[in-house]
Amino acid sequence: MEIQQVRAFLAVAQELHFGRAAERLHIAQPPLSRTIKNLERELGATLFERSTRSVKLTTAGQALLAPAEEIMSACRRARSAVTSAGKGETGRVRVAFAGVSSHVMVGKLAKLVRQTHPGIDIELYSSYYAVPALNEVIAGTMDIGLGRWSFLPSGIESRTVARETLVIALPSNHRLAHRTSVRMTDFATEDFVALPPDPGAVLREHLDRLSHGAGFVPSIVQAAPDTSTLLSLVAADIGCALTVSSVPDNVSYPGVVFVPLEDPAEPILLRLIWRSDDSSPALREVLRLSEALMPSPEPSPA
Repeated sequence: MEIQQVRAFLAVAQELHFGRAAERLHIAQPPLSRTIKNLERELGATLFERSTRSVKLTTAGQALLAPAEEIMSACRRARSAVTSAGKGETGRVRVAFAGVSSHVMVGKLAKLVRQTHPGIDIELYSSYYAVPALNEVIAGTMDIGLGRWSFLPSGIESRTVARETLVIALPSNHRLAHRTSVRMTDFATEDFVALPPDPGAVLREHLDRLSHGAGFVPSIVQAAPDTSTLLSLVAADIGCALTVSSVPDNVSYPGVVFVPLEDPAEPILLRLIWRSDDSSPALREVLRLSEALMPSPEPSPA
C-alpha cells in the first residue's frame, strides 16, 4: 500500500464524493478512481459502495480508516523530524565538564536547551579532568568539553566563557581565614591538599609554580579525586587548597572559607571546546545558545 493510495483513500472517505476528492487532491477524477481500484485489488476488499447518487464506506473501508489516518500522521511526524533535525532542533549533544566549578553554568545551559529545543537530548558527564575531556572530544565520544586547558591541538575549536582568578580554600578556623586576601608566602609551612598531578592539570601546575616562586616546595599531604572531595578534606582541617574563583560561586561548603590570592598570575580561562569538523546541527544550536547564556568575557586590560 503506497502513500499515494492512502492519501487518495482518505480524501474519498472524508468527502464521500469522487469529484470533490479529486479536486482536493488536484488531480482528475479518472486517475483517482484507478488508484482506489488498484488499492482495493491489493487489499482484496471493496472499500466503497458506489452508486450514481452516493459513495459510502464499506465495512472494510471503515476498518481501514483509522490505520490510514495513522499512516499519514506517521508520515507527517517523520517529515517534521527530518526537518527539525536539519535545523538543529533534535539530536543528542554530550557534554563533559569539571564537577563543582561548572555546576551552575551547565545547569543553566541544560535548562535553556530544554526550554527552547526539547527535541535535543543533552547528556551531562561530570568530574572530567581537562585532558581526559579533551581526549573524549577528539575521539568523538563527547561533543562538547568544558574545562581549562593551557594548550589545544589543531582540529579543536574553543570559546572562552569565563576568566577566573585563584583563591585559597581554608578551614574556617584557620589563622588566615579572616583575611580579605593572602599571598603564597603565607603558606610556606602549611600543608596542602590537591587534585592529582595529571598532565595538563592547570591548578596543580599553578600550585607548583606559585609555591616555587614564593621560595618553597608545597607540602601536599593528600590527593583528592575531585573538587568536592578536596573541599571535604579542607573542612576536615587536613590542609589548604588552591582552587579557582568559580568554585565558591557554585558551592557553599560548611567549614570552608575562600580567600583571594594576591600573587600575580595569568587569568585561568574556562573554555568550551568542540571538534571543528563536527557538522551536527544540534551541536551548532547548543553552541549558539551557549553564546547567549555565557558570552565571552572582555579581555583583561593590559
